[in-house]
Amino acid sequence: MERKLRVGIVGGTGMVGQRFVTLLAEHPWFEVAAIAASERSAGKTYLEAVADRWSMAGPVPEAIGKIRVQNAAAVEAVCEGVDFVFCAVDMSKDETRALEERYARAETPVVSNNSAHRFTPDVPMLVPEINPEHLAIIPLQRARLGVKRGFIAVKPNCSIQSYVPPLHMLREFGPTRVNVCTYQAISGAGKTFKDWPEMIDNVIPFIKGEEEKSEQEPLKIWGRIEGNAIVNTAEPVISAQCIRVPVADGHLAAVSVAFARKPGRSEILERWAAFKGRPQELKLPSAPEQFIKYFEEENRPQTKLDRDFDKGMGITVGRLREDPLFDYKFVALSHNTLRGAAGGGVLTAELLAAEGYIAAK
Repeated sequence: MERKLRVGIVGGTGMVGQRFVTLLAEHPWFEVAAIAASERSAGKTYLEAVADRWSMAGPVPEAIGKIRVQNAAAVEAVCEGVDFVFCAVDMSKDETRALEERYARAETPVVSNNSAHRFTPDVPMLVPEINPEHLAIIPLQRARLGVKRGFIAVKPNCSIQSYVPPLHMLREFGPTRVNVCTYQAISGAGKTFKDWPEMIDNVIPFIKGEEEKSEQEPLKIWGRIEGNAIVNTAEPVISAQCIRVPVADGHLAAVSVAFARKPGRSEILERWAAFKGRPQELKLPSAPEQFIKYFEEENRPQTKLDRDFDKGMGITVGRLREDPLFDYKFVALSHNTLRGAAGGGVLTAELLAAEGYIAAK
């Protein structure tokens, strides 16, 4: 790459935006050139804007802290200085949908962490190792928007990042039914224990909208392009329960799955160990060297011990055993703000850049 691509972070003051900042501070391909947020943060330096709500472990990166925050609604002004943007705004779906389209129509690619466009038929929803072929829909989206280089690509909900990858590697056996229960960290709600003390010593058996996303989003990821749309696959049928637990980071899933053709246990383990996706082939900077790691220990993966596997971008799996109601059951773990949110967004942007969809203006 001749020079680093200039990136803007729209919604840069929130928890996911802060995670983008930490991941991009030393990125080999991208540099933060603009940060945009709500009108109340506009005009402040980034350091001033996040002074009382910085949630990351280390300090605000010095160079980024000096960037003056822009108003996210001033689309043309933000787009002037960037090649593409990440979007992680805290707005209603209708407002987010409209804002992201404004950026795309301003000829600026959008890599979104939001849910507003996940079911827009010509917007790819990517787990880069699983469905990179969906990038082929982008020219059709550009034609609809009437643009040459702008487009929107989204990453899926953090709740599905743990269990969809290991299921994907078993698609040849025809999974027909999946029952999953996710145990989700409070950072998935943009919270820490400091500002959500009610979660200490507590479990909440409801996360608004999460179960619907967990049941439907994998079907688009496993779907196919027909005409000018991505059409969902019909199977497997997924039943999900999503539970908030007193954990800072990391979403754990307990999964049971039935197959049209039941594989042997060794066949499952072989496929998990051998799989490499397009990010691994391209050696993208944020790609985990090993996408899936299986633990033979009966008490692994554990959220606190294993969420940071391969810088939080790998998936850990364990407790594979036969299920009396389905065929097999297992547990899987992902880091929800790395693989599930900002890290997944950065990896998606790396794939888009490597495949020629994002380039310097």
